[in-house]
Amino acid sequence: MIYDLEYNSERSKLFIPEYGRHIQKMVEHAISLEDDKERNKVAKSIIAVMGNLNPHLRDVPDFQHKLWDQLFIISDFKLDVDSPYPKPSREQLQEHPSPLEYPQNFPKYRFYGNNIKRMIDAALEWEDGDLKDALIYNIANHMKKCYLNWNRDTVDDKAIFEHLYELSDGKINLKKKEEDLTEASSLIKGSNSKRYNKTTSSKSTNKKNHRNRSTRKRY
Repeated sequence: MIYDLEYNSERSKLFIPEYGRHIQKMVEHAISLEDDKERNKVAKSIIAVMGNLNPHLRDVPDFQHKLWDQLFIISDFKLDVDSPYPKPSREQLQEHPSPLEYPQNFPKYRFYGNNIKRMIDAALEWEDGDLKDALIYNIANHMKKCYLNWNRDTVDDKAIFEHLYELSDGKINLKKKEEDLTEASSLIKGSNSKRYNKTTSSKSTNKKNHRNRSTRKRY
C-alpha cells in the first residue's frame, strides 16, 4: 500500500487548480488516446463534467466557449480534438493586456473638483436665456460652497467670478452682473445643521439611556 502513494511533487502541474486533480487526470487520459473519434468523445465528456462543476455559470454568455478554452489550457495545449470554437494559443494566454488609459486631469483649482469643469462645459452648450443664466449662477454658488469647504473664511464673490471666467476660457463673465451669490453663512448652514442634528440626537439618546438606568429597579 505504501508503494501506491502519490506525492504532489511527483504529480503534474495543475494548470487550473479550481477543477482539481481528477479533471487533470481525465485530460491527460484524453491526450494519451490515439483514436481521434475516441479522443473527441472523451473531450466532450470532460466538457460536460466541467460544466456540471459550475452550474451557476450556465447563464453566462459564451459559457461553452470558456470551457473549451480551459480544456486546452489544462492540457497544456497538447490536446488535439475538434473544437467548435477557435483554439487558443499559448502566446495569446501569455500576452500582457494593454494598459488602461486613465483620464489625466490636472485642474488648477483642485478644491472645485473635475465635475465643475464638466458643468461649465455643459452650460456653454445651452442656448442663451433665463435657464442658462440660472444654471451659471447655480454653478457659481456651488463653486463658492466648494471653496468654503477648503477655506472656512469669507469668500469674495469677485474671486469666484474670476475663477469661473478663467475655467470657462473667458466665455462666462459674471463680473459685470449686479446679482450677488448666496451668502457664505447660508451655504455652510446646511452642513452645520446636519452635524448639529447628529450631536443633539446622540445627546438625547444618551440622556434617555441614563434615565432608564436610573429608574431601573434592583433586586
